[in-house]
Amino acid sequence: MEGKRVVVVSALQFACSDDVASNVEKAERLVRAAQKKGAHIILIQELFEGYYFCQAQREDFIQRAKPYKGHPTILRMQKLAKELGVVIPVSFFEEANNAHYNSVAVIDADGTDLGLYRKSHIPDGPGYQEKFYFNPGDTGFKVFETKFAKIGVAICWDQWFPEAARAMVLQGAEVLFYPTAIGSEPQDGGLDSREHWKRVMQGHAGANLVPLVASNRIGKEIIETEHGNSEITFYGNSFIAGPTGEIVAAANDKDEEILIAEFDLVKIKSMRHSWGVFRDRRPDLYKVLLTLDGSRPSL
Repeated sequence: MEGKRVVVVSALQFACSDDVASNVEKAERLVRAAQKKGAHIILIQELFEGYYFCQAQREDFIQRAKPYKGHPTILRMQKLAKELGVVIPVSFFEEANNAHYNSVAVIDADGTDLGLYRKSHIPDGPGYQEKFYFNPGDTGFKVFETKFAKIGVAICWDQWFPEAARAMVLQGAEVLFYPTAIGSEPQDGGLDSREHWKRVMQGHAGANLVPLVASNRIGKEIIETEHGNSEITFYGNSFIAGPTGEIVAAANDKDEEILIAEFDLVKIKSMRHSWGVFRDRRPDLYKVLLTLDGSRPSL
């Protein structure tokens, strides 16, 4: 087996205000702190520039979207990544002519923008009314070759779909990253999805034998809607899982945190190959996955 290839990954967790400047300042402060702890790839939570506005269907919130090229937060994170020599996936609300996307730009350690991923699965339910704001992503699942690792980045609701994780790892992703905004359910105060949320992603890590990093926000956010105020308490619980699904670093539900974990990608690659889960795949039998209703396609 060839020598070690170590990557140090980090998940940030913090509460957002509804002021872009203060949130971007906070993100930069935490990125700098993570880099001082040795992090190579640092994940900031979903749509961190402000409140999670999708609690309401409001025309004025659509104005928060900005074009990908020349986006001020992306440009700032490019300068920061270059200065610190770190990789930063940057979540933002994208305007593309008359389309709008929930997107991530992946910034390499030299400040290069490696490209864009647009969220594929768009949820729609009380408190999480994303279909009002976002078109379904059209980029497909992608892998970005950064200085430290080949990474797959998907966004929040994408994390519930094993097909997305498998697609990224099939393309060579060595670590999976999921920026997130998830918390309480306005329609049901007794519903708490945090353990389910973690277990699903632990399953992605274990099924694909890759580390996985999930970053979620904390804090209570109140949004005025057409039916009165809507409130979500985001439950944090950001975590880093190892290649068998084991949690190696975890945050709680209320504190600002910087999670750090180190992985030897050469060792993990050897383990992944020895388990045979990619060797023994049967794509010829999976055509049912191309249907919506499970009807058996002709093989």
